[in-house]
Amino acid sequence: MTADTATSPARVRRPMPARVLATRKLTPRLVRITLTGAELDTFGYDGPDHLVRVFLPPEPGAELRLPDGADSWWPAVQAMPAEVRPIVRNYTVRRLDEARREMDIDFVLHGDTGPGSSWAASAAVGDQIGVLSDGAEYAPPPDTVWQLLIGDETALPAIAATVEALPSRIPAVVLLEVGDATDEMPIALPDGARLTWLHRGAEAAGRSDIALRTLRGSELPVGTPYAFVAGESSMVTSVRRHLVQDRGMAKERVYFCGYWRAAPAPSITS
Repeated sequence: MTADTATSPARVRRPMPARVLATRKLTPRLVRITLTGAELDTFGYDGPDHLVRVFLPPEPGAELRLPDGADSWWPAVQAMPAEVRPIVRNYTVRRLDEARREMDIDFVLHGDTGPGSSWAASAAVGDQIGVLSDGAEYAPPPDTVWQLLIGDETALPAIAATVEALPSRIPAVVLLEVGDATDEMPIALPDGARLTWLHRGAEAAGRSDIALRTLRGSELPVGTPYAFVAGESSMVTSVRRHLVQDRGMAKERVYFCGYWRAAPAPSITS
């Protein structure tokens, strides 16, 4: 996924402009946006969960203004007048082709409840966007014998990229929570990887404990593990607690990240 470091331009750590090259619906609730930009060959790629901060226009049809600088980009965004201030959200790079200056980002569609989903649902060729490289955290230690990867739709791009890059015959247990079978998508599994799709059905995203229940009932490989857990915050926390407290995994061998947080369940009053 990365270009030869001997010929690649130096990496740039600042917001850079890009535009929509193509859009493709992967599932009813997942759309892939392919971007292109003159500076994408300087974006850099650190691993399959590489974080990209996206900068969206403040409202549909508005001009996109990007902040200058690298370390000072956030204060620069905050200093902008509200009517021109870009919306900033975090996503995962699904594919980066530095030679072609192309990047794929997969967006989960959940109506107009979030600016990223709203933008992606109506994105058209030529639409402007900004991207900022922000590194990756997936880093199994050299002595890892097997891997465990757990996530929901928001972690699907990172986990799919991770699984596809796994060495052949390295045991890996993959649990992916989605709404139903229509949300499943092809993932190139290497020998040794076992993928289970978990359907939460009518339960709202962020309300199901199907990932934790499935994990509790799963027989895991023996040997020194590495776990990558990402998705809704409470799911991630409960899975990590189970792995450390009940399974005896060392904390430093469990990477976990809450990509989003479900709103509190409405209270029921009589």
